[in-house]
Amino acid sequence: MAQPTANDEEWAQAEGVPSLADPFIQKYLTGRDALVEQEKRQRSDRMFRINLSPTASEACAIVDQIRFEEQQTLWTKEFEDSLVSQHVDVFPGMMFSLAKERMERSKLWKIVKRMPKGALLHCHLEAMVDLDWALGEAFTTDGVCLGSSEPLNSSQALLKANVSFTYSKTKANADVSIWSDQYVSNTPVPINAVADSFPDGGRKGFIEWIRSRVTITAKEHLAHHEGPNEVWRKFMSCFPILGSLIYYEPIYRKFVRKMCKQLLDDGVYYVDMRSAFYTPYRSAGQEDFDADYINMLDHMEDEIDQFKSSEEGKEFWGGRMIWTTIRAFDKRRVIESMKQCIEMKLEFPDLIAGYDLVGQEDRGRSLADLAPELFWFRKACAQSGVDIPFFFHAGETLGDGDSVDENLFDAILLGTRRIGHGFSLYKHPLLVDMVKEKKILVESCPVSNEVLRLCSSIMSHPLPALLARGVPCSLCNDDPTILGQDVSGMSHDFWQALQGWENLGLAGLGSLAENSVRWASLEDYSSKEWVQDIKDGTMGKGIRAQRLKEWISKWEKFCAWVVEEYGPDENVEPEE
Repeated sequence: MAQPTANDEEWAQAEGVPSLADPFIQKYLTGRDALVEQEKRQRSDRMFRINLSPTASEACAIVDQIRFEEQQTLWTKEFEDSLVSQHVDVFPGMMFSLAKERMERSKLWKIVKRMPKGALLHCHLEAMVDLDWALGEAFTTDGVCLGSSEPLNSSQALLKANVSFTYSKTKANADVSIWSDQYVSNTPVPINAVADSFPDGGRKGFIEWIRSRVTITAKEHLAHHEGPNEVWRKFMSCFPILGSLIYYEPIYRKFVRKMCKQLLDDGVYYVDMRSAFYTPYRSAGQEDFDADYINMLDHMEDEIDQFKSSEEGKEFWGGRMIWTTIRAFDKRRVIESMKQCIEMKLEFPDLIAGYDLVGQEDRGRSLADLAPELFWFRKACAQSGVDIPFFFHAGETLGDGDSVDENLFDAILLGTRRIGHGFSLYKHPLLVDMVKEKKILVESCPVSNEVLRLCSSIMSHPLPALLARGVPCSLCNDDPTILGQDVSGMSHDFWQALQGWENLGLAGLGSLAENSVRWASLEDYSSKEWVQDIKDGTMGKGIRAQRLKEWISKWEKFCAWVVEEYGPDENVEPEE
C-alpha cells in the first residue's frame, strides 16, 4: 500500500481530512480491532493459539514474516519464471498446477516439509502410488504384462481404451504388438516389450503416456469451464489402471512399505486409508485373481507391522482401512460389499476401522436413497458382533439444497464420526452447529477440491469459513497420484493452506495437525468412548492421549528448529 507523502498530508489537512493520529480515529480503530478479535475467539484453533509455548509463538511469527517476504518477491512477475512469458498473473494462492514448481522452491516449502503433520485421515489407496517407482517395479518384476480392450493404434484408443496391468506367463505373447491392428483384445503382452516398442519415444514415451492416463494433467485441471462432471470421468478412469499396477503381491507388498516410509518422511505418523475393493487382487505367481481380499489385507497388515518394527519405521504409529463401496452400485452390489466388509472385520479386527461410500456424489446414489442398505448394515453388524462406524463422504458438491448437498444431513443423522470433504457444509448454519456439538471432524482436501473443479484456487475454498465458525477440521491429500501432488505426503495441501489464508499461519496449521491425531481411528471405540476420548485429549488415559502427547513433543521440536534455522541472528558484542 502506498504511503502518503508530505504533500498529501498537507493537502489533506487543508481539506479538513482527519489524521490517523486524531483521537476519534484512534478510538474507531481500537473498536475495529476489538471486533476482529471478538470474531477470532470463535475460531476452531483459538485454544491451540492460546496455549502456544514461547518458542512456538516465536516460530509462528517467523513464518508470518517469511510468508510476507515471499509474497513480495517469489510471488511477483519480477521473479524470473516461465509463467511470466505465458502472460499468467502470479500471486500467492494461485492455481495449484501453476504454483507447484514455484512452491517447491520457497522457504515456506522447506518449513512445511519439516512440519509434523500428525495423521492422514482421508486418502484412497490406489492413488497413493509413487508412479515412477511403481513402473520401475513393474519393469523388473517377472511376468508383469499389459493388456488392452482394443489395439492402441489411434489417438482415440490411446486416450480412452481400457488398459490394465496384469500377470501372466502362460498367456503372455511378446510376438504381438499392442500398438498394431493385429492385436487381439485383452492379450497380455510383457510390459518391457510394450514399453520398448511404444511408437512415440520408446520406454520414456510409454511412461509419459501412462502418466497421462492416470493423472489429471495441468491442461485438464485448468479447464474449469468444462465443469466437474468431465474431470470426474477422467478421475474415475485412473483408479482401475493404478489398481491393476499395484494389486499384484510382489509389487503390492513393496508399495505398502514405501507408502508408509514416504508418509513418515513427510511427518505423517498414522494413516486411515480407503479402498473400494473393486480391482481384484492377485497373489504372487498366480495367474488367476484371488477369490476375495483376505490375502490383500493380510499382506497390508503384515507390511505395516514389519515397517513399524523396523529401525526406519519405529516412529510410525500405523494405519487402518476404511472399507468403501462405490455409491453408484445397485442394492444387490451394495449389500454384497457390506457383507464382505463384515467378513473382513471379523478376519482383521485391528485393520478394518470403518465404512464409507465413494464415487462422485453428483452422479451416485444419495445417502437418503441408500438408507435401507445402511440400516441393514447396522443390523448385520450387530448380529455378527462387530461395530463398524461410518466415516462418510458428504457435501463434495457445488449444490445447495439438492439431494447431493443434503447428504450432509444424512451423514450427521446416521452418526458419521468424520465427514469427508464437507465442501458445502458452510452453507448450512444448523449443521455447522450440530457438527461442533457432536464432535464431528471435517476431512478437508483443498488441492483435490480445486483440481476436481469445485473451486478455482485455494483462495476460494470454503475451509476458512468452517474454521472461523469453530468447526474441527484436518487437512488431507485425497488422491495425490492422480491430482498432481506426485508423492503420498501432505506437504502440498499444508503449503497451499498456509500461503492462501492470512488468518491461518503456522499456528493454524498446527491446530489442523493436532486435530488429525485427535480424530484418528487409532483403535476401536464405542460411540460414547469416541466422543469422550476426543474431549479428553491429552488428559485421557488411552492410546489417543499418548499419541497427542507425542505429536506435541514433535511440534515443539519443530518450532525450535524454525527459530534456530530462520530466526534473527543474535548480536554478539566483540570481546575487548
